[in-house]
Amino acid sequence: MPGDPPDEVSGGHGPSAAGGQASSAAAGGQASSAVPPGASTDEAFTGVPDSFGRLWTPHRMAYIKGEGKPSGPGEDEGCPFDRAPTLSDEDGLIVARGSLVYVVLNLYPYNAGHLLVVPYRHVADYTDLTVAETAEFASYTQHAIRALRQASGPHGFNIGINLGSVAGAGIAAHLHQHVVPRWGGDTNFMPVIGRTRVLPQLLADTRKLLADAWRS
Repeated sequence: MPGDPPDEVSGGHGPSAAGGQASSAAAGGQASSAVPPGASTDEAFTGVPDSFGRLWTPHRMAYIKGEGKPSGPGEDEGCPFDRAPTLSDEDGLIVARGSLVYVVLNLYPYNAGHLLVVPYRHVADYTDLTVAETAEFASYTQHAIRALRQASGPHGFNIGINLGSVAGAGIAAHLHQHVVPRWGGDTNFMPVIGRTRVLPQLLADTRKLLADAWRS
């Protein structure tokens, strides 16, 4: 009847709700269950699909385990910034090489196209750079911004250096400057709450795109 309150489960009214309650009562007052007699809920629902989606990121296990990080601060203690220039551009993810500095993709980027400007020389502090190194360091930072704008049209950039581990430097012994492209809406549920960054392009493809833009 129109005056009857809606049923909370089905949204029905009066007779339908009563019928549902009668059925429930006939079943002993409990909804039907997929759990077989004598089985625990863990056993019953193992492998049963649920409402959650899964984003598998096994590549991040290398970061979690600290793979590729140097064993110490010395130049001969496994610094990846010393190793990268000895590889091919493709293997080292290098976008551009200068006389005194080079530009490489961050292996664990904040956003697609996250670049690092790195001096070849193994120095920890910005004040350790020579005048010539400082000039090329700045020039390659500008060039990185232009290449990113041409390749992917970001709305803005985060540019900066973390000096020292306490300041957030993952590899404090070898100076490097971050050039991070930003887009409106790139800080959303996934990185803020889900602690997961969704990258739309493989690093190898991003490297080629930016290397081509760098030369044009």
